[in-house]
Amino acid sequence: MMVNWVLRGAVLLWALFFVIVGARGLFDPASYTETFGILVEGPATNTIRADLSAFFLVAAGAAAIGALVPGWLRALLVPAALYGTALAGRLFGVASGDAVNTGIVQAMIIEALTVLLMVGSWWVLSRPVAAVDNAMPVDAG
Repeated sequence: MMVNWVLRGAVLLWALFFVIVGARGLFDPASYTETFGILVEGPATNTIRADLSAFFLVAAGAAAIGALVPGWLRALLVPAALYGTALAGRLFGVASGDAVNTGIVQAMIIEALTVLLMVGSWWVLSRPVAAVDNAMPVDAG
């Protein structure tokens, strides 16, 4: 089914993007300053390098496994859970009075779209494929 291939391709492109974000942050934690406005200095550098990179790399790896490995579609729920939790944390922060800028709004949109992509892909890809009737139709007349 063509929709399945399109969804798998979209998930793999998403995974590739976040592998790049995670790997870049692993090797250059200061890249998170550019991307997320996080101040990276002192001992915090190690935590930011490890924790943020782990978030992105695990989510991307799970998405790729879910898209590529038959029978492992539930792996798509890992990035959905991670990004859904991040979105919930941001919403909690907004409700608590945290400062919000366009970068935060953009991150919230990406997180919401990620949850939709991963849950939607899991839902569609986990449905059984309808059997195709290859029999020739009988000519009634």
